[in-house]
Amino acid sequence: MIQRGYGGPLRYVQGQGVLGDLAYFVEPLAKAALIIIDGFFWDTLRLTVEAELAQKRIATRFVRFCGESTDAEVARCIDEGSAMGAGVIIGIGGGKALDTAKITAFNLGARIVTVPTIASTDSPTSSLGVIYSADGVYDRVVRCGRNPDVVLVDSALIIQAPVRFLVSGMGDALSTWYEARSNLESRSKNHIGDGYSTTIAGMQIARACHETLMRDGRAAFHAARGGKLTPAVENIIEANTLLSGLGFENCGVSAAHGIHDALTALEPTHHFFHGEKVAFGVICLLVLENRAPDELDEAIDFCIDLGLPTTLADLGLDDVLPDDLAMVGELAMQPTNVIHSVPVSLNAKMIADCLWTASMLSEQRKEARSN
Repeated sequence: MIQRGYGGPLRYVQGQGVLGDLAYFVEPLAKAALIIIDGFFWDTLRLTVEAELAQKRIATRFVRFCGESTDAEVARCIDEGSAMGAGVIIGIGGGKALDTAKITAFNLGARIVTVPTIASTDSPTSSLGVIYSADGVYDRVVRCGRNPDVVLVDSALIIQAPVRFLVSGMGDALSTWYEARSNLESRSKNHIGDGYSTTIAGMQIARACHETLMRDGRAAFHAARGGKLTPAVENIIEANTLLSGLGFENCGVSAAHGIHDALTALEPTHHFFHGEKVAFGVICLLVLENRAPDELDEAIDFCIDLGLPTTLADLGLDDVLPDDLAMVGELAMQPTNVIHSVPVSLNAKMIADCLWTASMLSEQRKEARSN
């Protein structure tokens, strides 16, 4: 018998000014909150959040996030939360700050609220957290057992961030449908519990994510670049955060993320965002699965129009050596890598060859568009 599984956050709230509702959602969860906040917002949002929670008589302690979701940073936050008896952990910031908050809450048995300040990843809604080294090299995924209780997405705050963050989020979200299809065709398990088959709802959410990107992505890019908050921008914030988050967790990931993880071993890629590397991984995935040329062109064109990386040179790897690509292929073939969810047989040389080929096809597409 095939068993299906679906999961997601209890509450997702998005819109201008919804940060002002934070205390309303936190109050039923606990009376002591540890807030892990990105350093960029230490002197601004910290004061606002502290005043808000104080109105509901919620005790607070703030931790300034160090910038990487390392084991050491998680341990530091656990100590801070344990010392104050925190019943809820609130993560405010980018994906790594939120991952640290989720893993901290998991270890403390606390409730979790995520407040993304950028729409660059699908981390805010998921039950998974990623651990990196202090140098930003991917280490492992931590399963936190359950999704956040509340995801609060203040679009007025997100539109203030450089447009590169929103674009990176679209690069991450671009992988959602393609990787969902990989998992469906390979009959792989999703990320609910120890893994189940996806539900109809999960697949439709992944499909809706792709359709929203194709419909509104370019318009949202141009609006956000001018600091304008339009319906298209709101739709893309939802696609990057909710649709992609529910899509990847309920359907699974595959080669786009598997190649991303392996690429982090090459130092030049450390200067690029998660979603930027995933975007290139999407093109590699489509080559790896030998998808139709029209589909490949659609993905490449979308990335070019938004300024997402489509070639190795775009990721700072213009002088990459064959041995480097071979190493990426070997790392991608590790048994724990999610690349094995693709519905094709794999080996390290094939992966390395597809990286090179994806880059060359993208170069050709750029040339064809410029003529």
